[in-house]
This record gives sequence, structure tokens and C-alpha cells, in this order.
Amino acid sequence: MNFFVTFQKAFKDPQIKKRIFFVLFALFIFRVLAAIPIPAIDQAELSTLLSGNQFLGLLNLFSGGGLSSLSIVMLGVGPFITASIGMQLLTTVIPQLKTMYHEEGDAGRRKFSQISRMITVPLALFQAFGFLIFLQQQGILSGLSIPELVTNAVIVATGSVLIMWVGELISEFGIGNGVSMIIFAGIVAGLPSTVQQLAFTYTPADLPIYIAFAFAAIAIVSGVVAISEAERPIPITNSKQARGGARSAGQISTYLPLKVNQAGVMPIIFALAILLFPQFVFGFLSGLDNAALASFGDQATQLFQNAIFYSLFYFGLVFFFTYFYTAITFDPESIAENLQKSGSYVPGVRPGTATEKYIGSVLTRITFVGATFLGVIAVLPLIMQGITGNPNLAIGGTALLIVVSVVLDFIKKVDAQVSMREY
Repeated sequence: MNFFVTFQKAFKDPQIKKRIFFVLFALFIFRVLAAIPIPAIDQAELSTLLSGNQFLGLLNLFSGGGLSSLSIVMLGVGPFITASIGMQLLTTVIPQLKTMYHEEGDAGRRKFSQISRMITVPLALFQAFGFLIFLQQQGILSGLSIPELVTNAVIVATGSVLIMWVGELISEFGIGNGVSMIIFAGIVAGLPSTVQQLAFTYTPADLPIYIAFAFAAIAIVSGVVAISEAERPIPITNSKQARGGARSAGQISTYLPLKVNQAGVMPIIFALAILLFPQFVFGFLSGLDNAALASFGDQATQLFQNAIFYSLFYFGLVFFFTYFYTAITFDPESIAENLQKSGSYVPGVRPGTATEKYIGSVLTRITFVGATFLGVIAVLPLIMQGITGNPNLAIGGTALLIVVSVVLDFIKKVDAQVSMREY
């Protein structure tokens, strides 16, 4: 009921309504671009390759569905996210970048984002060349001359930069994270075709499997929502300050909420970017004339096609990036310092370094739960597919996490906009 009341109030406010319609318009532009293919495509070969290649299936998800038609935005926001990951990793080894991101406020973050955008351009060109050569080797693209290859690579890289810009506009003038919204739009756009395939392949003998799938889907979505919303409150006591020599009149008790999944959907997106990049490189190496490099590329590609290795590697990446993203976005030292400056403290814990260690230890323990859950959900489609034997009944995974997280984040931000204007 609160959900409908919130959106009713949102559409009564001209500014919030304008932001919501801007998001819808930007996503419409993205879907139009995703329907414009590059020339010389063998659509039948492309469908066969996508259905039998886990790597390309992930890339299609990551591109927001642009790969399924080899559109001009087939790379999606992948190069931008890869550049952002590289910049985040560099903050751990380059003090100037760490200072820029953590200590210079909004101006520093804007400068940090601008550097990420600049890195995106050469990265998009590199990925576009590698991927077009890979598709040409697979027979998806007809024989392209060097000028045609260069032209298509520039078009694809430009499309990726354009989508990055659209995502930035959504974040600035709309509601929600623009990059996540674009990936979300691509996932949702693929749902009708999945439902259609399930309807066409249905037989009465499949009824028990479909019923079990429906119950499993409800349980898994409920679990994702519960973990996404779960918090561990740390009690905080604030001593009332004495004024003009008067004695303190008492204490105010509150709490510091620590989310179990502090990183949200970003570990999944980061893990996908890292998972896709080496497969780009290995696919490129396997098509070279050098026998040693081609053999290495083939063996590495086959290794990534192994379901057990792929699942373990994917789980490990999600687990690692959950801790990594939490560490760079939540700083126990600054929290403890701010509490001490405001005269607040955690009952039973000394202010300062002891408070920092206590908050850090609590965050580490609850992040373990969140990281494990995210990792399990990420590899769950492979488990479900093995049980049901139907890839369309593989509930869970990256798509579900992104959809649930984006919807929850969007609802919260709309609610925040409504509350801010009410006050």
C-alpha cells in the first residue's frame, strides 16, 4: 500500500514526475539504439552461437540485450564499468587517486569520474576490435575489409560511449543509478521472449516442474529482498552538550545501521566485467596465426566453458568484490572520527580507534553473510538448469539480483524525493 501511495504522491509533484519521465525517455532511446544492427550479420549463426555460449550470454546481459541483434551498442556499459573498476583498484596503490576519491568531496569524485570516462574510449575501441574479429572468425560477420572493420569498430565504440553518456544523464537528471538502469532495461526487455518460449515448449508432463519453479522463484526473490534490506544496528549514545555552564540534561540513544549487503548490486557488475574481459582476450588469441598463442587461447577458452571452474571463479569474484566495494565505500575510521567529534559513542566501547575496530569487525562479519549469499545467487542458474534441464527455468543469478536491487533502489529514491519535498 505504501508503494502505491508513494508513487501517487510522486506523480503529483511536477519535479519528481519530470525525473521519472526522463528515465523512461532515456531507456526508450537506449532500446531504439539496441535495435539498430551493424551491417553484414548472419542472424541464424548469431542465434546458434548465443544459445550455446555462456560467455556471450553473459555479455548479452551486460550489454543490456544489445548483443542479441549485434546492435551499434552491443558493448553496452561494459567498457565504462571496466574503466571504473580499474580506477577503483588504482586507489589502493596511488595515494593521489585515493585522496581525490575519499577526501576531496564531490569535486574530487567528479574529477575521478571524468578520468574513468576518458579511459573508457580507448578501452571501448580495444574491446570493439577484439569482439568483431572474434565474430568474424565464428562466421557471424561476413568477410570485412580492413576499412570496414575499422568503421564498424569505431561505430561500436561510439555506441558504448553514447550509452555511457545516457547513463550519466539518468543519474544526474533522473532517479537511480544510470548504469544499473540500462542493464535493468535490457534484462526486462528479454522477459517476453523467455515467457513465450516457456509457453510454446509447455507440455502437461512439465506441469510439476513449472509449479516447483514458481514456488522456487517466489522463495528466491523473497530471499534476495530480505538480504538486500537486512541491517545490523549498532547502538549509539549521544551525550547532550552543556551550554553556558549548565549541566547536561541527559542522553539521546540512536543506532548506526549497517546493511548486510552494503555493496548492493555493484559486486555482480564488477565480477561480470572482470569475467568477460579475459574471455575477450582469449577469444582474440585463439584466432591468431601464431600456433602457441592460438593453442593457449583455445585451452583458456575451454577452461572457461567448464561449468565447475566457471562457477567457482564467478563465485570467488563476487565474494571478493563484495568486500572490496564495501571497503572503498564505507570507512569505519571516518565514522568513528565523526562520532567522537559529535560527542557520540558506542556503549561499552572507547571512542576513537577502539570504535573504529569494533565497527570494522561487525562490518566484516555481516559482509561475509552478504558476500556468500550474493555468490550463491550468482551461480544458482547453473544449479537450477542442471536440476530442471531447461535453461529458461534457471531462476536466480545476475539478472535477478540486478532487477531486484535496481527496483528496490528506485523505490527508495522515489520515496526519498517525496519525503524531501514534504518536509
